[in-house]
Amino acid sequence: MDNFKIMYKILQKLEKNMRNENFNIETISAEKMKISFEKWEQLLILMQEEGYIKGLVLSKGLESMYRHISEPIKPQITIKGLEYLAGNSFMAKAKDMLKMAGETI
Repeated sequence: MDNFKIMYKILQKLEKNMRNENFNIETISAEKMKISFEKWEQLLILMQEEGYIKGLVLSKGLESMYRHISEPIKPQITIKGLEYLAGNSFMAKAKDMLKMAGETI
C-alpha cells in the first residue's frame, strides 16, 4: 500500500477518535495497515515530525540508527493533520467530479 494512503487512513482514524480516551492503538496498527512494524513506526515518526500528529515519545539507543516510539503509544491528530485530511478529501471529490464530467461529454 502507498505510504500516503497509509498515512491518510491513520489520520482518518485519529480524527474519528478525537477525545476518545478509550481509543485502541490496534485500530491503526502495522498489522491493520498491512505493513511491517518498522515501516509503520517510521511513518508515525515522520507524521509527528511534519506536524500531522503529536503525542509520541521517541527514543534512540546507541545500537540503533533509527528512533523508536516508546510506550504508551498515544498519537493525536493536529490542526495540520485535519487540514491535510480536508485538502485531500476536497481534491478526491474534485477528481471524481472531473471524471464524471468527462464521461458525460
